[in-house]
Amino acid sequence: MQGATTATIADWPQYLASGLLVMIRLSGLMVFAPVFSSSAIAPRIKVGFVVAMTIMLAPVVGAVTHQPVELGGAAIVGELSVGFVFGLSLMLLNEALLFAGTLLGMQFSFSLVNLMDPNSMIETPVLGQMLGWLGVLVLIGAGMDRTMLAAMMRSFVAVPVGHAAMGAKTGATLAAMGGGIFLAGLQLAAPVMAAAMTVEMTISLIGRLSPQLPAMVVGIPLKTMASYVVLIASLAVWPGWIEHHFTLLLEAAGRLVGMP
Repeated sequence: MQGATTATIADWPQYLASGLLVMIRLSGLMVFAPVFSSSAIAPRIKVGFVVAMTIMLAPVVGAVTHQPVELGGAAIVGELSVGFVFGLSLMLLNEALLFAGTLLGMQFSFSLVNLMDPNSMIETPVLGQMLGWLGVLVLIGAGMDRTMLAAMMRSFVAVPVGHAAMGAKTGATLAAMGGGIFLAGLQLAAPVMAAAMTVEMTISLIGRLSPQLPAMVVGIPLKTMASYVVLIASLAVWPGWIEHHFTLLLEAAGRLVGMP
């Protein structure tokens, strides 16, 4: 017992350095990742959560690493980059939902209806906020928040603390993933956009056949109602789409940081 106590005291600087690096890596989730980065969660709760997770993980991480941990500038930057890659990759889902809401707002004639987003503190389309909250509810309901934490914990085995390094290829990959926001948002909004375009083409043809009909007056409410019907019908497949794409983003983030 005395020998174990002496060894623990001797390794205390290693445990302290490991704990600080673990805290830095976990902080990336609190800043960027969906659910955890929400401003609805008080900062003191986020800090308490990170500290509690660090206290639980630091001894395990220090024992699993089997490599000396040196607390330096390179180690801190590496841990920041791992948390940044995880959080930023997962945040792309929210941006895709926001872009889809912007496209839908144009079809609903809501392009000028903006509300203050409490998370980003900027004005965003009302439908974009609705879809963003839908994404958060789907992630919580599907337990993806726990999957996110589990992936972050596995990263400590694949990428030991103090030995993380991001290459130039990581930035290019993140930029390509960011470009996928537009394609994903277009996929979500495509059914509603197709329905609105069909109604507009039908009203235009009717207006050409019978110029006496007030096509412009009737077209806007018909387009809005048809878009609402298609949107409500397509919401049934949105949870599966959100969960699938979140899983893909999580796997892509794991590959970027070097997880198998």
